[in-house]
Amino acid sequence: MTNEAKIADTQGKYLHAIKNGREMMDAGWESCRLILTTERLVVMADQQFSIPLGNITEMGERLDLNQTIASVAAYSTVHIKDDVLLVAATDHEAFETDLYRAILDGAIVYVKHPAVVGGVIQGQEWQRGRLKVTADAVRLVLEDGQQFVIDRDDIGDFETDERPIAGEERMVIEVEHTDEEGRSVESHLSGQVHHISVLRQLLEEGARRNQADLDLDPIEQRVVMALYSGVSPFAISDFVGIDVERVEEIYDRLIELDAIEEVRERTEVGLTAQGRKIAGEAMGEQ
Repeated sequence: MTNEAKIADTQGKYLHAIKNGREMMDAGWESCRLILTTERLVVMADQQFSIPLGNITEMGERLDLNQTIASVAAYSTVHIKDDVLLVAATDHEAFETDLYRAILDGAIVYVKHPAVVGGVIQGQEWQRGRLKVTADAVRLVLEDGQQFVIDRDDIGDFETDERPIAGEERMVIEVEHTDEEGRSVESHLSGQVHHISVLRQLLEEGARRNQADLDLDPIEQRVVMALYSGVSPFAISDFVGIDVERVEEIYDRLIELDAIEEVRERTEVGLTAQGRKIAGEAMGEQ
């Protein structure tokens, strides 16, 4: 028997956006007290009800059924079978992180890391890992003792796929980020449906914040792809076949576009999440 512990206790509001599969187009917000524990989410209003965390099948995207809902800047979309509950807390960013933590902390997932380094498949095997969520990152400890971190503001490309793992067809999250050595890597994650669906939403939020839609010329794309592949910033001139002055001009433009960032003043640069996404997409087109 587990010991239930309180994680958060705050004021907020809620509404039922979908009941028994039916969209509630006229739904309005109701003030409430939100209590989150390691076992359940409790909503205390005129009527009190409790949602076991194990019943949450997904934390989805916004569901702005009417202007009243759309006018709220931040809320969480909680799926419980055929129902969808929207909840908004006073400090919603902190509350949502607590909700992710409550559902995901300690969860065992399948992990392949690093599955890809600099665009090159590594041939890693699946192994089990344990999740921990913080305000800034998802941390994993693997059964072989390896540990790594996915920073939520350092997610470049993000995809999902279905493939057989441990004898079952499962959703696989493929998330691109940097490792402790500054390399572009992909980590592949899978597991139980309710854990992976919530983890997918958490990571996808980070990826959306870092989406890039930049118009680069062919030379600029070659520079970005070279950096993505691990070419030293000092060797870009020779590798791409352009003079140093042109490289510096390209660096200045890419810094303005937030595709790279200076590591040391005027001597070294590294790709940002946006830059890695550009490079990954460009390499996929070739």
